[in-house]
Amino acid sequence: MLKILTAAALASSLMTGLASAAEKKVNLAYVEWSDAVVATNLLAETLKGKGYDVTLTPLPAAAMWQAVATGEADAMVAAWLPATHAAYYAKLKDQIDLVGPNVQGAKIGWAVPAYVDIASVEDLKTKGSEVGNKVIGIDPGAGLMQASEKAIKDYDLSSVNLVDGSDATMTAALKDAIDRKEPIVVTTWTPHWMFGRWDLKYLADPKGSFGGEETVNTVARKGLAADMPEVHKILTNFKLSLDDEQKLMLQNEQKGTDPAATAKAWIAANPDKVAAWTK
Repeated sequence: MLKILTAAALASSLMTGLASAAEKKVNLAYVEWSDAVVATNLLAETLKGKGYDVTLTPLPAAAMWQAVATGEADAMVAAWLPATHAAYYAKLKDQIDLVGPNVQGAKIGWAVPAYVDIASVEDLKTKGSEVGNKVIGIDPGAGLMQASEKAIKDYDLSSVNLVDGSDATMTAALKDAIDRKEPIVVTTWTPHWMFGRWDLKYLADPKGSFGGEETVNTVARKGLAADMPEVHKILTNFKLSLDDEQKLMLQNEQKGTDPAATAKAWIAANPDKVAAWTK
């Protein structure tokens, strides 16, 4: 009888341990934009410091939103609102928990190197040939690309082609143009490390195709607050300044840099800021 009770106790203990381990697993979805990489790694390392087993899952923007809505991912910190990701939010708002802003003062648009004699999006109607009638873009599912397509219609830039790519291919094209002192127009956003490396200017957008100031928001799956209250509280408290994020983004652009390592180093150097997230 004692052996049976002992076996039952061990089984119960094992099941409790497994349940406890499962409760400590967190899956963060993110899109491979340099700002999202910084924020996601900072959040992941903070959660790891609290004993959580964190998985980072890179996805296209639309799939990132969908993963949180279906519960495949627990959260993400790359929701640009109110304009850039408006379509995703409108479709999925009843299936997700909009936790709130983690970065203030964000914006999107088109930019050129400071030496380029183009000041406004509307200038491309007459000066498009100077940049080969091209705007170098990022991944086609991004809200920035949808806004760029809107700008082309709003400003009647029928001869201008929006070139699909990625954050990496866009910045590589920008670097090559700057090295050659050639004109180029790229899709971009703030925060982004490119503004710390090169002298760039946003093109004026008098028609407001790209919207105004935005926030980058944290989004969680439905039920996370009840299932994992500590995680949800950290998500709620998680805030970054544009300056801190852009500095880390620039560090991550150094050859051979590991974003998880730069996140760990930043956390070690900023205990007061991290304490505000975990209080």
